[in-house]
Amino acid sequence: MAKYLVIVESPAKSKTIEKYIGADYKVSSSKGHIRNLKNSGYKRFGVDIENNFQAQYRILKDKKDVVAELTKEVKKAEKIYLATDPDREGEAISWHLFETLDLGKKEVERIVFHEITKTAVLHALENGRSIDMDLVKSQEARLILDKIIGFSLSSLLQKKIGSKSAGRVQ
Repeated sequence: MAKYLVIVESPAKSKTIEKYIGADYKVSSSKGHIRNLKNSGYKRFGVDIENNFQAQYRILKDKKDVVAELTKEVKKAEKIYLATDPDREGEAISWHLFETLDLGKKEVERIVFHEITKTAVLHALENGRSIDMDLVKSQEARLILDKIIGFSLSSLLQKKIGSKSAGRVQ
């Protein structure tokens, strides 16, 4: 039984990484995002507009089995490494994993590597850190703006010019 659990986004990465780090480690995948904003509240934005735009999240339907499997793996592990992609979206996915899997009672480190090589992965494992909440809040702000402004603009564009979507808010 593995002592350490490494959670990555991609199942393909997990197989490669597992070869590099040995039998004490199990590498599992979140298969990307596990949560998104709910479709509830004001205009179904999933944001509490009257409470400082507080985001309201739900587990994605197609990720419930992934979350259940990760929850089992977390219970077996002494320490968890969140190894999602090294960008603000990856940081947010790590935070969603932390929250959803109730990792506050576990030893957890956020690790980052920019290439899938043995050297990079081992270096990351030796240089763990906490989740960067500034990056998480940045991603959350973008998600909320996409929902509020993008949905509102899309509705207007559909009425005026027949467009399907305003796209992402940039």
